[in-house]
Amino acid sequence: RCTVDDRVTRVAWLNRSTILYAGNDKWSIDNRVVILSNTKTQYSIKIHNVDVYDEGPYTCSVQTDNHPKTSRVHLIVQVPPQIVNISSDITVNEGSSVTLMCLAFGRPEPTVTWRHLSGKGQGFASEDEYLEITGITREQSGEYECSAVNDVAVPDVRKVRVTVNYPPYISNAKNTGASVGQKGILQAGGIGEVGALSWTACMFPSRLANGPEGVRIESKGRLSTLTFFNVSEKDYGNYTCVATNKLGNSNASIILYG
Repeated sequence: RCTVDDRVTRVAWLNRSTILYAGNDKWSIDNRVVILSNTKTQYSIKIHNVDVYDEGPYTCSVQTDNHPKTSRVHLIVQVPPQIVNISSDITVNEGSSVTLMCLAFGRPEPTVTWRHLSGKGQGFASEDEYLEITGITREQSGEYECSAVNDVAVPDVRKVRVTVNYPPYISNAKNTGASVGQKGILQAGGIGEVGALSWTACMFPSRLANGPEGVRIESKGRLSTLTFFNVSEKDYGNYTCVATNKLGNSNASIILYG
């Protein structure tokens, strides 16, 4: 808006050195710019759908008794934060170095932060567009949240999942007792991305080594079960469950006793 009085004979609006309007005559070819009022007290223009390129100085120029006068206003355009580029979900091996990227745009320039959304809650990771993790561990797997904030509007939030592969290890391996003629069950579970679970008989070449008769091996997910349907004396001994994936293997011994 530009306030004028009855001494004004000519009026114009300029954007930098470009004339937008001279009186009621439009000089700008931009359809978004329109004249709002041209009266004895006010000379105003309106800009629809403002974008960042409209930011800058605008000048109201008036002519009064052969004395030109100008009034200048600076238009500041604010833009909500927007994440324009972010890393994709990634799978890495334990010990690798990982760099996550989160690029955001906004005016004023947004602040970008990374947080690790672990099972223990949100852990601060980095106050930067780039999050660098050197020698990543299995505990550092999970979702990472990027947030862009500039107080113009609500933050823009995106997430990236980081999967960390590591060699397997065996859990829930307990020695088990079973009477002769009864059923005996040995169980072991693999932790990690387990590619395979297998059983071997370490102390005695029992029926496990000689064939599957009377013995069943079941693997469901990361749990493997070795079942003897009719335990005999020769079945007693030490058994080993082996968990294997592309990064290595692990084993645990379980004793079947009488």
